[in-house]
Amino acid sequence: MANKNLNAAKTAKKDEFYTQMSDIERELQHYWQHFRGKTILCNCDDPYESNFFKYFALRFNQLGLKKLICTCYNGSPVQGDELMIDWGDFTEEPKKIAYKVEITEVRDMNGDGAVDLSDVQYLLQNDKNVLSILKTGDFRDPECIELLKQADVVVTNPPFSLFREYVAQLIKYEKKFIIMGRMSALHYSEIFPLFMNNKLWCGYGFNISVVYKAPYENTLETNRKFVRAKGLNPDDNYIKVPAICWYTNLDISKRHEQLDLVCRYTEEDYPTYYNYNAIDVGELSAIPCDYSGNMGVPDTILGCYNPEQFELIGLGRDGGNVIVDRSIYEKIKLFKSKFSAKSHRFL
Repeated sequence: MANKNLNAAKTAKKDEFYTQMSDIERELQHYWQHFRGKTILCNCDDPYESNFFKYFALRFNQLGLKKLICTCYNGSPVQGDELMIDWGDFTEEPKKIAYKVEITEVRDMNGDGAVDLSDVQYLLQNDKNVLSILKTGDFRDPECIELLKQADVVVTNPPFSLFREYVAQLIKYEKKFIIMGRMSALHYSEIFPLFMNNKLWCGYGFNISVVYKAPYENTLETNRKFVRAKGLNPDDNYIKVPAICWYTNLDISKRHEQLDLVCRYTEEDYPTYYNYNAIDVGELSAIPCDYSGNMGVPDTILGCYNPEQFELIGLGRDGGNVIVDRSIYEKIKLFKSKFSAKSHRFL
């Protein structure tokens, strides 16, 4: 069943979902080699609330970062409970202000022998060069685009409702990135061609259920039960959002892993589409190891897609290109076996 909380948020264009540190740590542990000496931009993140900012601020020295830039869009309705700041003469509440934080150094300010949140908080409160006000904080604003140009790697959880536009901007400015998004984005006409052209692929977390903190009430009982099972209180606005993926264009080892194919092709087991010269493969484990023609497979292939083993050739929902039977309407049509010459071509 579709997640009612997420659908309601989408309808109202309310998509403020704050990622937990454990989910960030689980994914980013695979990318450390890409961060050293780099400028990291988190451009959808209030540093007093965002665990993306905290992740990089606390590991600034360990990762060998050159700079960390964090921006927020006019603050957010979620109040930070770990990093607080005295806003002094500002007449507006912090949550109404868009600002950026730029860090080039994180030191042990309290002398306890380690860099922790208290050191980061001290830095934000006392270094006047670190924090400054932005006009809007919108990633599309010219001043934020200038910050994007400085960045080597962008890491964040962008608004779901703006995912197409957000990715288009990253591609336009040729930025490396690690971002979160809904699995349904695989089918977007603006996103799937990026997979075909090897400009975008899935990270390690694929089709996962993520528990976010959000400013919205969790009203669905099955959702609340799931959140409780994770040791969290749904009354604190924790919400399960299913079918989430990490997306990246950084070279990771997962992208070079090959599927172990064990099934063999027979005409009985793999029927051909009535209007397209390709066989229907119902699940990834059933991909035949001895077939070199076109195949239609589930979209979950993109979670383990290796361009050295397979070739994407199209999307089954493209209508004008391939008309498919309703029973396989939702499938991605992908490949062609690359046996000697490089095996599978999916369509």
